Amino acid sequence: MPRAYLAAVLVCVGTLTAQQHTAEVILARQELMRVQELVASGALPRVRLEQAKEAIADAEDASVLRQTLYGGPGLEDLTGPQNETMLDSMVSAAKRRLERCQKRQAQAKELVDIGAAAQSSLVPFQEDVEDRRKTLELAENRVRVYRHLAEIARAEAAAVQSSAEEHPSSPAGTEQFQGGSSLSPRKLQDIETAFENQFGHALPVSANGETALHRSLGFDHRGRVDVAVNPDEPEGKWLRKLLESAHISYLAFRHFVPGQATAAHIHIGPPSSKLRAGD
Repeated sequence: MPRAYLAAVLVCVGTLTAQQHTAEVILARQELMRVQELVASGALPRVRLEQAKEAIADAEDASVLRQTLYGGPGLEDLTGPQNETMLDSMVSAAKRRLERCQKRQAQAKELVDIGAAAQSSLVPFQEDVEDRRKTLELAENRVRVYRHLAEIARAEAAAVQSSAEEHPSSPAGTEQFQGGSSLSPRKLQDIETAFENQFGHALPVSANGETALHRSLGFDHRGRVDVAVNPDEPEGKWLRKLLESAHISYLAFRHFVPGQATAAHIHIGPPSSKLRAGD
């Protein structure tokens, strides 16, 4: 997973509050009030009232996506038990917007089928459906990436806990190398350059230094780097050999969740230490 990909997908989830509404929501509510008056006076058919209500729901879902999918702090910075609710809200909003657009497309097609509208009138609806389908796919991908990073942080926490309890062996699926050399920014840069020269693409760093995911679990990840490679694949074997030759400590994680090798990675540096009060 190249760094450019992670940079693209590690986008944004902000704090959702019931009070936050975009200008689009406000305008939709004002339009509903106007339509209600016109329907009550008989100037508009009642179907326009339902359309206005749907417009509000659509605007509210668009507001959710702006605050989660398109804006706010990085996805890896989510903390607290509300995370899953926020992620679910993001995906649900994207699904509802797609379903509404598909409904409008179906209604437009009915007009075409009875000869009341031209075939070309369907083009805008088809484009909207495709755009909203892509948005849903993007939201679902954000959730997968976040959960992948959360698994990494929890796996490292388990390794640190094992070390703290002075277990003679690492947790199942992990391997630890104790080196005497620290990981400086210059050394990391040298590792990145050597990796790119060897494999033709950037070192797939998934976490560089402190992240709120690690802090939320009570661990200090400063001075550590996570690399999204399987330690038993060619890239992982090469990286481990390089780290050992440079006497740099690392933890090799093979499978944090049974049957999910995608969570495998190499943690460069000593195990993350427990955060102290005031850190």
